[in-house]
Amino acid sequence: MSEKLFNRIIDLSLPKGQSTFLWGPRKTGKTTLLLEKFPKSLRYDLLQTDVFLRLSKEPFRFREELLAKNEREKIEGPVIVDEIQKIPALLDEIHWLIEHKKISFLLCGSSARKLKRSHANLLGGRAWRLELFPLTYRELGDDFDLLRALNHGLIPKHYVDEEYARALEAYIYNYLQEEIQYEGLVRNLPAFTRFLDAVSFSNGELVNYTNISRDCGVDAKTVAQYYQILCDTLIGTFLEPFRKQRKRQVISATSKFYLFDVGVAGGLTRRLLQTNRGAEFGKAFEHFILMELLAYRSYARKHFKISFWRTKDGHEVDFVIDDGKIAIEVKGADHMGAQETKGLRVFMEEHKPQKAILVCQETVPRKTESGIDILPWKVFFERLWNDEFSP
Repeated sequence: MSEKLFNRIIDLSLPKGQSTFLWGPRKTGKTTLLLEKFPKSLRYDLLQTDVFLRLSKEPFRFREELLAKNEREKIEGPVIVDEIQKIPALLDEIHWLIEHKKISFLLCGSSARKLKRSHANLLGGRAWRLELFPLTYRELGDDFDLLRALNHGLIPKHYVDEEYARALEAYIYNYLQEEIQYEGLVRNLPAFTRFLDAVSFSNGELVNYTNISRDCGVDAKTVAQYYQILCDTLIGTFLEPFRKQRKRQVISATSKFYLFDVGVAGGLTRRLLQTNRGAEFGKAFEHFILMELLAYRSYARKHFKISFWRTKDGHEVDFVIDDGKIAIEVKGADHMGAQETKGLRVFMEEHKPQKAILVCQETVPRKTESGIDILPWKVFFERLWNDEFSP
């Protein structure tokens, strides 16, 4: 499959004078998207060494350059600053230019951690916050291939690259070198590398800080800090347990953690799925469904919470939407029986959700006598993006 420009569905239309932060992990396509959407915008790329050195030494030059340009020709549209986290001091200059010259900015980056640690000026609500995710099923359309997505992942370049295994390996290495070591986010890089290995093997499982700290050779507090680094650099996200208790004892103190891309998770473990069945496929399939849910929530500007439900006697539901209004279970098989719907049925009995959905590989939608919608995953996505499941 050749590399191409994908039709990304994130809405970057901004009212006149409005500034925004656009966050997203490396290589999700932020720069390509901005060049496509704003081809005439003035752009500062802080990955360019000369630009970085000039502005990091004297951040005021950024303001002076824009003032000079604005005098000659009124700056229209947003000024784009790529990798804004590399020079936090620029945000003070940007704040002044927004307030006094009404110039708008589109500030793009892969990590807010450095900005937070340096107590940088985050513009006090003057800028919106948007996030770009890896590709979605909706964006790929007819080009979508499930096994390719689970093996290659949905970072645009990785999805189309036939040498995706090397691309994933390089991505992981570059991430360690550039985001972690170069930015000085951890002191003990070997321990962090061991931590990443442990995270990849427990991706989508309950987080056990004690076991991971033993595997990494650091204490549990450091492991918690490492997880926070992954969240701040947009490399992963926590899923919290659904805590509304009824009759049964539920797991309420332990979170799950998912990496941001199913291909990166597979690349860390050197996983290769040959067929769309089996335990490894099912785990990757669940991860893929969650990533689509997260992208939909962000792009559709919804604010619902996603959690999971698991009881101490083994009943579980993969994703609980909002305050228990929608329950979603994901199964990788192509035939669903009573055993596959048991967790949903127990949850329905206790919490009375508005909808209970089992996403799977069956080919025709159906509804059980207990009220569970059994949906092929493509049908689920079509209904999701049509806002049929919004709580």
